[in-house]
Amino acid sequence: MGDEAVFSRIKKQLGLGKQPNNSITTETDGPLSPNIDKVKERLNITFSECSDYVQREIVCGEDNDIKILVSYIEGLVDKKLLNQDVIRPILNYFSDTDRSGRAKSVYQLIKECIISNNEIHEIVNMSQAVYRIVSGDAVLFLNGSKIALTVGVKAPPGRQVDEPDTEVSIRGSREGFVENLSTNMVLIRKRIKNPNLKFEMIQLGTQTNTDICICYIKGIANDEIVNEVRRRVIKISSDAILDTGYIEQYITDNKLTLFPLVGNSEKCDKLVSKLLEGRVAILCDGTPYVLTVPYLFIESLQTADDYYDNAFFASFMRLLRLFALFISTMLPALYVALVSFHHAVIPFKLIITLAASRQGVPFSPFVEAILMIMAFELLREAGVRMPRTIGQALSIVGAIVLGEASVAAGIASNLMVIIVAITAICSFITPPLSRTIMYIRFILLIIANFFGFLGISLTVVVTLLHLCRLRSFGVPYMTPFSPLTASDLKDSFIMVPIWAMLTRPKALFEGETEDKAGIKRQEANRISEN
Repeated sequence: MGDEAVFSRIKKQLGLGKQPNNSITTETDGPLSPNIDKVKERLNITFSECSDYVQREIVCGEDNDIKILVSYIEGLVDKKLLNQDVIRPILNYFSDTDRSGRAKSVYQLIKECIISNNEIHEIVNMSQAVYRIVSGDAVLFLNGSKIALTVGVKAPPGRQVDEPDTEVSIRGSREGFVENLSTNMVLIRKRIKNPNLKFEMIQLGTQTNTDICICYIKGIANDEIVNEVRRRVIKISSDAILDTGYIEQYITDNKLTLFPLVGNSEKCDKLVSKLLEGRVAILCDGTPYVLTVPYLFIESLQTADDYYDNAFFASFMRLLRLFALFISTMLPALYVALVSFHHAVIPFKLIITLAASRQGVPFSPFVEAILMIMAFELLREAGVRMPRTIGQALSIVGAIVLGEASVAAGIASNLMVIIVAITAICSFITPPLSRTIMYIRFILLIIANFFGFLGISLTVVVTLLHLCRLRSFGVPYMTPFSPLTASDLKDSFIMVPIWAMLTRPKALFEGETEDKAGIKRQEANRISEN
């Protein structure tokens, strides 16, 4: 999808292809009119009722024979830069009445000699001009010329680079992506100083014309995956693309699964590591979240800190996250199944404790668990939606007060409050799967209430079979466990030292030769002690 497709889309949405009810007869899909008055009138029609559209006509020269129209959107351009690089040099240059010996035309003088800005492009039709104006560039129309010039003086409002709140790191970079696409590209380029780092620009959204960037490292990323990403992104047809979440829903392999098949991150160092493994990133202007594909299940248990720390500690933390994933998903359902069906499995002393804690509770264990988990989810959602300072206090105080009041009123048992609290804590340890775990937790609770351990076991088996069938851009979701890839187990639940990771994940290079340069990460040598 090139610029022509974007320009034709803008022309269609803005009605530039229709003949207006006035004397203007210039075809908007043809060359620009050399008459600056007609261009000005056409722009006024196009941007009618747009209070932020600004145009300035400059008349200069010895006989006032040079007319230039400068058009831009207020707020999207740096006025100081526009005056310094464009308007002031033009006025100063042509204020000199001695124009003898100037062999170049006015257009050539402005383009080659006068304007000091490095970002200058030529446009030849009105569709291109409109697109450049709404994108934040200043466009110069010269009387008598069928070619206009765009000058890069963009200054869109936005926040500065800061540490992301959603992904906190103990060690490593504190820089996170922002809403400006150019800034995000610079943050990546700063870490990968390699001409093989490629950025492909695409515009999506018939109304928004949002800039989308496909990022990968040529020679490392699998060409088949890059082509598939490009094909799926270009295929998107929508009025608006406001966030990478829109793109994720269009390009995911299975749109009905609860498990995430496309990764996302706000951290620059995390994304760079994914690119160096052979993955492809998708950036969107207006959002700090960057997508990465293919995305595997094991990535939900990995963090950037794992690679900065000792391999033994990182392996222990990954096993701890796996245990937390099991607890947050299964613990309430196991409790309900034990109390409702499998009393013989519970030790006698624990049965006495359970009976004492449940004395006076009017609800069954299933209803009790549903009420307590729903209360926790409500508190968590309220804490997220409230202002940050109020939300933290609401979550903490609300959970304490609600737990104590429920036990005192006889609505819930002490043990149930403990189980829900442990489940809630464990659910925060694996953020990428938090929403998926919430759904599976409720499903397991319902099945445990009717079928006990048998229903839980069957549900777990069906879920594992579903996971083994999932694919992310052609790569099995459960890699390296299904199918088993022994060389990729080095970075799974147990992590080997970074110097021992000699190859990149082979699952990302399926179908390519083993001796391809992109698969090999480093040589098998290490500095040893003397």
